[in-house]
Amino acid sequence: MILRLFRPGSQERSIRDLYGTIVAQARSSAFYSSYGVPDTVEGRFDLIVLHLVLLLARLDRDETGGRGVGQQLFDVFCRDLEDNLREMGVGDLAVPKRMRRFGEAFYGRQAAYRSAFAAADDRELEKALARNIFAGTAAAAGAVRLARYARAALRQFETQEEAALLRGEVTFPRPEAIANA
Repeated sequence: MILRLFRPGSQERSIRDLYGTIVAQARSSAFYSSYGVPDTVEGRFDLIVLHLVLLLARLDRDETGGRGVGQQLFDVFCRDLEDNLREMGVGDLAVPKRMRRFGEAFYGRQAAYRSAFAAADDRELEKALARNIFAGTAAAAGAVRLARYARAALRQFETQEEAALLRGEVTFPRPEAIANA
């Protein structure tokens, strides 16, 4: 009986599954080789944020349980960032400052991407991605491809049932297929 207290619940497991899928997708080598995303700590962070924002946009659309799941998913993201900082040797006093910067970066990117998703001009998303992921470098082709990928992910999420998402089942498009389209 006491062991049940230490077992993760099915919803917690679903959240971890969703986050694991996000991280696995963000680590896809196609983003670094075909899209030109910098293969750095910052580049990887930005891809995780992009995928998290894409999924949160889908979850926020549903009234029943998506928003609560979205908050739990964000919490797992923050714990993962903190764990990674500690593994990289960041000291206890510096972790809160770094986490605050990560939070500001996340919310800034989320606002920029969501605004771009709603914009009539498709180039708004390309500009936001170029500014945030490609740091304004001359990687316009990568930003165009990544914007195409993000729009394809949003369209694909529309076909996925909320119940499946709440169980931790999410399917992202294959980045290789979109980069070469």
